[in-house]
Order: sequence, then C-alpha cells, then structure tokens
Amino acid sequence: MASAPTHLWRLLKWGRTLARHGALRGIERDPLTPPGVRRLVRIARFGTRQPETPDYAAALKQIGPAAIKLGQALATRPDLVGEEAAANLLQLQDNLPPAPFPEVKKAVESALEAPLETIFSSFSEEPVGAASIAQVHRAVTVEGRDVAVKVLRPGIEDVFAEAIETYEWAAAHVETLGGEAERLRPRQVIAYFKQWTRRELDLQREAASASELRENMVAEPGFFVPEIDWTRTARRVLTMDWIDGIKLTKRDELIAAGHDLPSLAVILVRAFLRQAVVDGFFHADLHQGNLFALPDGRLAAVDFGIMGRINRQARLWLAEILYGLITGNYRRVAEIHFEAQYVPPHHNVEEFATALRAVGEPMRGLPVKDISVGRMLEGLFAITRDFDMVTQPHLLLLQKTMVMEEGVATALDPDINMWEAAEPFLKEWMRTELGPETALADRINETIDALGRLPSLLQRIEASYPTPGAAPPPPPLPEVTMIERPRGFGYLLTALIAGAAGAAGMAWWLG
Repeated sequence: MASAPTHLWRLLKWGRTLARHGALRGIERDPLTPPGVRRLVRIARFGTRQPETPDYAAALKQIGPAAIKLGQALATRPDLVGEEAAANLLQLQDNLPPAPFPEVKKAVESALEAPLETIFSSFSEEPVGAASIAQVHRAVTVEGRDVAVKVLRPGIEDVFAEAIETYEWAAAHVETLGGEAERLRPRQVIAYFKQWTRRELDLQREAASASELRENMVAEPGFFVPEIDWTRTARRVLTMDWIDGIKLTKRDELIAAGHDLPSLAVILVRAFLRQAVVDGFFHADLHQGNLFALPDGRLAAVDFGIMGRINRQARLWLAEILYGLITGNYRRVAEIHFEAQYVPPHHNVEEFATALRAVGEPMRGLPVKDISVGRMLEGLFAITRDFDMVTQPHLLLLQKTMVMEEGVATALDPDINMWEAAEPFLKEWMRTELGPETALADRINETIDALGRLPSLLQRIEASYPTPGAAPPPPPLPEVTMIERPRGFGYLLTALIAGAAGAAGMAWWLG
C-alpha cells in the first residue's frame, strides 16, 4: 500500500499535466469548490503555460491508461466535472501505440499454455486495434476459422492498481470536506470504477458477458454478437469470430456499400432498449468503433469489457421515467423519484414535477438534432442539487451509454427522433410488466419468498431495517489511511505541496 507522500506526489504529477492542458480552470473557478482544493489547484498550476481552451481528453491520455478510463466514466457527469469538460471527454479516444509482438506472443502462449503455432495457423503481428488495456490481432485457427484475438497489455494490472489506489485515497480526503463534495459521493464513484476496470482486466469474464449478451439478443435479429472460441480463451486472452463488416466510423463506406443508415440507427436504439430495459444487462461501450454494419444489414457489436446491470425494479422505474418524459406525465416521473428514494422525502412532489417539466417540455416532439438525450440528462443533473438528490453510482454506466448511443444514432440519422423510436417499445414492455397478470404473479412470488425469509427476518429485524429502493448494495469502500488533521493542518499540507510544486516549477524553468 502506497504512503501518503507517494499519493501526494502522484497527484501533483497528474495535476501538473492537467494544468499544462488548462484542465484545472473549471475546478478553480467553480464557486462550489472548497477553498482548500482551490488553493491546491493554484499550487499545481504554478509555473505552467496554459492554453486558452482546456483539453481534458489530451491531458488524461498523457497521464495514462487508468486516467483514460476514468475520463470516459466522468464524461457522463456534467454535474461533477462541468458541461465543458464533459463534452470534451466524450471525444476521448481509447487508442495507444501497440505493445511489441514478441511480448504479445509470449502472453498468448503463457495464457493458453501452448506454442502459438499449434493454436493458430496464422497470427497477424500488427494489431487491428490497440487500446489502453488490450490490443486485438487477426488470426486463423488451425481448423481454418477466422478469429479476432484480444490480448491484455503486459503489466497493465499493476498500472491500474497503482492509479486506483491513489484515486481512492484522494476521494476519501475530498469527501471529508462535506457539502457538495460529500453529496457527489466520490468514494463510491471510484469504487464502481474499480469494479468496472477489474471486469475489463479479466478477458474470460468478458467472454462470458459476450456469450450472455449473444443469448439475450436472439430476440433482436438485427443485432449480432460474435461467438466465443472458448478453447482459445483465458483470463488474459479472448478469441471470438472475426467480423467482416464496416465500422460505423466510416460513414462514406457505409453509404457506398448501400447500407440503410436510418435503419441501422433504429436497430441500435431497439437493441439498447432491450438490453437495458428488458434484460437489465447491457453493452456499456457502444461507441462507433465497436459497432459494425454487416453485409446483410445487421448491426454487430464487439468489445464486451464494460457491461452494465440493472435489477428489475430499477428497470421498471427507468421505463416509467422515460415513458413519462415522452408522454409528458411529469407527476408520475416525480413520484417514481420519491418511491426510489432518489429525492429525499422532505421535498415536495409537485415542485419536483414542475422542475421535470422544465427539462422535458423543450424536447418533446423534436428530432435529436434539435434537442438531445444528452441535453435531457444535463437538465436532470442541474436539478439534482436543488432537490438534494444523492448520486446513484449504479446508474452511471447507463447514463454514459445513453449519451454515447444517442451520439451514434444521430451520426447515422440526424433526423431520428429517439423518443418516437422508443415509445412503442417501452409501451409494450410496460404493458407486459405492469399488467394485472404480471402484478398477480409478482404478488404470489413475493409472498412465497417472504414466507421463506421470515425466520431470518425475525432474527435480524431489531438489528437493522432494509432500505427500500432499487439501488443494489454499493461495493465495499477500501480502508484508507487518512492524514491526521491537527490545528494548522491545512497550512502545513499547503506548504508541503507548495514546496514540491515550487521545486517542480524551478526544474521546469531551468529545463
């Protein structure tokens, strides 16, 4: 476990990089930033030359792989990082120079416990893509099957472990500031981020996610998930069928090949809604580079490292919220927020419904090119502070995916109205899930389950009361050794960091 000076040194280095790209201005200028944090930001930027326009994405890419992933998660949090930073972070491209092939070959042979030549008849030395965590190579199995082989970068686990440990340390100290810093729950945000990255660093688990999604998407024949080659898959290597298609990033090629772009957009919207609302298990990295148009008009997805889950109650609330915004039933949307305990009970339902109306009315009946889902989320984030809504970290992936999916759909068809595309789907699903037959079946199942749990409940009832709501239990927070705060601590810490910053500044000027 790293010491406090190590964490401080890492934060200072990262802060200097952010400062050189102008990425600390938003924190420094935000009136809600605690004075101590604002003071540290000023120290971190001391002696740097800053551009006129901040480039958050470039700064995080320079810091490293863990920062890239964190930036992609923060892109969905304009309430946390500001609208300008969130828009810039959405452009963050997860691509880095590839690892040398000898290292890749060694990693594959070690993971699959066999020489490369006995597993694949050919294996391209140049990757078709290289991201922060892994890179992908095209290969042919000894049976003659075209496949894509994903290989973890050597040493990437240690890189992420070090960075996340410092994120946890910093988040714990920020949360002690109280107020807005406490409401945004930075420790839980980092805890969820840690969960997501752990899943991405286990390619066998990613293969299982792809397999599960493939089974679920049988109900959407227009959406294709490639099959996993389990005999050539391990924790550090994943092998799946090769996809012969056109990336959605290549719009001109899609048009030249005769693809119906509006049809692809509708397939994407329906596939996402089925995953998120019906199955509660969704691909959470649906950017254009991970989507391919197949020759037969289907849409194929790859890269299943980031997946999201939502339980049934949360999905019901989500469907009702979306449908309520579409149809203008703001009272019901407000009630759901209170039922889910997203809004504390001391607030007024009617007042919250009015605030929702201000968000929802401007977008009803308009195409996405005029008013977007991203703008809707932006508006919802804006009212969270007024109504003391605590951050729901378990919904961060869903928010991120909604914004990303909207961007892809809009690029395919600028005139698509996602609400019109979603309304019949949501209406049918809600009719099925909220109809009398389902309600009766749910009541019977709940009664049987309650009777089975009764002995245990009686034993625990005096000790604790379960909190109603759809949020799953949050991940455990790590033990963090806090810096003691005796009288004058703020001045001492500032002086120490100022000394380090001054030394770094002098080195920069002399260099």
